[in-house]
Amino acid sequence: MIKNKYKINITIMLALIISIFSISVISMNGENLVSTSIDINENTKIGWGIKRNDNHEQPDVGETNKKILEENGGICLGDKQKKYIYLTFDEGYEAGYTEKILNILKENEVDATFFITGHYLNTQSDLVKRMLEEGHLVGNHTINHKSMPELSDEEIKKEVMGLHQALYDKFAYEMLFLRPPMGEYSERSLKVTNQLGYKTVMWSFAYEDWDESNQPNKEQSTEKILSNIHNGEIMLLHANSKTNTEILDNVIKEIKQMGYEFKNLDSFE
Repeated sequence: MIKNKYKINITIMLALIISIFSISVISMNGENLVSTSIDINENTKIGWGIKRNDNHEQPDVGETNKKILEENGGICLGDKQKKYIYLTFDEGYEAGYTEKILNILKENEVDATFFITGHYLNTQSDLVKRMLEEGHLVGNHTINHKSMPELSDEEIKKEVMGLHQALYDKFAYEMLFLRPPMGEYSERSLKVTNQLGYKTVMWSFAYEDWDESNQPNKEQSTEKILSNIHNGEIMLLHANSKTNTEILDNVIKEIKQMGYEFKNLDSFE
């Protein structure tokens, strides 16, 4: 009887250990990703992240996360054989840098995609108009920047299509690309936005650039961006970053010198 009791206890302990290590843990800083294999249901919140290679190879974005994304029409990495870079900016609100960013892009003949919120459209319509006039794409970052997996299907539709319609009413422009706020999605939220005609765009490079009160060092940021350049990269930068604005011209020139070509998402491959 004692031996049987020990066997049962050992079995229970092993089951607990296995269950602990089968939990998926996703880093939310856009940089590091730890994702183990579990059964993800359609409502499981997935926080996008990457594990950098720092050797100009495409990073690990998580096999399961990438599979769920791509099965629902989303993208995160381009062709690993082609030296293409897809530059994107997230624009939740204006911090006074976008005009200079647009000037730099124009001078370097680079097109980008700007993902805007409802607040940005309402307060910075002149800048949005300039983006469109200068050939950039404007993408949907939802009206209120809420976590999409936490919303109902109907709430997701309102967040996405409310902004879609508002931009169309102002500039007769149809948005096609969407970036989920905070990089959070679920299989269900992807299905809903895909059915709305949107392609979800994640990223294969991002760094800690969004905190205006704690901006990263210019030299270190330049090195981080350039050392992680890779084929098919979707680069995420935040347009409220003073550092990004100050290094952008040099970064673009260096990337071109490395033999890479900037493409926009409407020619993604």
